[in-house]
Amino acid sequence: MPHKIIRNERLNSNVCRLEIEAIDISEKALPGQFIILRVDEQGERIPLTLLRTCQKAKTVEIIVQEVGTTTLKLCALRSGDEIKDMIGPLGVPTEIENYGRAICIGGGVGIAEIFPVARALKDAGNEVVSIIGARNKDFLILEREMRDVSNQLHITTDDGSHGRRGFVSDVLRELLAWGKIDIVFAVGPIPMMKVISDVTRPAKIKTIVSLNSIMVDGTGMCGSCRVTVGDKVKFVCVDGPDFDAHLVDFTELSKRQARFLENEKVSLEKYKGEHKPCHQN
Repeated sequence: MPHKIIRNERLNSNVCRLEIEAIDISEKALPGQFIILRVDEQGERIPLTLLRTCQKAKTVEIIVQEVGTTTLKLCALRSGDEIKDMIGPLGVPTEIENYGRAICIGGGVGIAEIFPVARALKDAGNEVVSIIGARNKDFLILEREMRDVSNQLHITTDDGSHGRRGFVSDVLRELLAWGKIDIVFAVGPIPMMKVISDVTRPAKIKTIVSLNSIMVDGTGMCGSCRVTVGDKVKFVCVDGPDFDAHLVDFTELSKRQARFLENEKVSLEKYKGEHKPCHQN
């Protein structure tokens, strides 16, 4: 079933926010869940976390970073265009309780995934301390939205162009030294989530990471999204995307995420070659 694009907002040079008509999904989705979509008949299926839903407008919002052919196609869509199909909500919702002092960490486009979690935690009565980071100020997204759902917001950039210079893990280490932390939620690049896990493990602080791994069918049948958690094999699409960070095999996860890189490179080069800008003499 096609889904109409309601709005496409460019957040920076390679990230856009799409509002998409999705009646059933908008009525059922909970924080932490995601959708899988195809742009067109020949398109690949990719998972994307739901930024927010609007039951009144019957729409969902997603954040898309241009990294391959499908995401380039998505960000090129305009209001009124349609995508081929979209299924969801998928995955197990994030467990939201009144934990006490909850640290929410988002890196890069992972900020879009931590936002609905931080909002739900705040609504549940938690003291929400958020840490968001990016390479530089141009790649930092959703600062205003994160500030609105946080009791405290800390910002880092690798080059110091906005907030403090450094990494989200630097702020977490300081927060650990300053006072009690009841739970940590982290979403971002795999190396970032691994570092966060390493920081909280000695203090035995429950740490939850959201894994956005390669998916195909979204039902656990294909096995593309399998990950080792503790001594068990889990499937991100049906068992996750949230897992205990201290049990995730991040080394294995990194290797699995890289297995289609050459195919993706070929696809992207072909797409760019077919969509070169026209120059008039």
